[in-house]
Amino acid sequence: MVQKLTGEKRAGALKSLPMWREVPGRDAIARSLEFKDFNTAFAFMTRVAMKAERMDHHPEWFNVYNRVDVTLTTHECGGLSERDVALATFIDTNAEVLGATL
Repeated sequence: MVQKLTGEKRAGALKSLPMWREVPGRDAIARSLEFKDFNTAFAFMTRVAMKAERMDHHPEWFNVYNRVDVTLTTHECGGLSERDVALATFIDTNAEVLGATL
């Protein structure tokens, strides 16, 4: 069973993800990304989708043209977990490689 992050583990996880913000009213984190064009945004989403499928941990996301908004939470435990931290780290790495801003 997946465990919800609490206390020092949660604080450390959030500190390690400076581009992410806590979502008001939810135990979740979110990040907005902007790419140079739709093709780059779609390439990013494809990379994340493939990783998410392997992890069996899928993001909530929204895409319009070159912008992708991502929210992560673990429904199984009702909040933020190590799965979210791992996927957020993967997202950050790929966003940087593809030149995302915001």
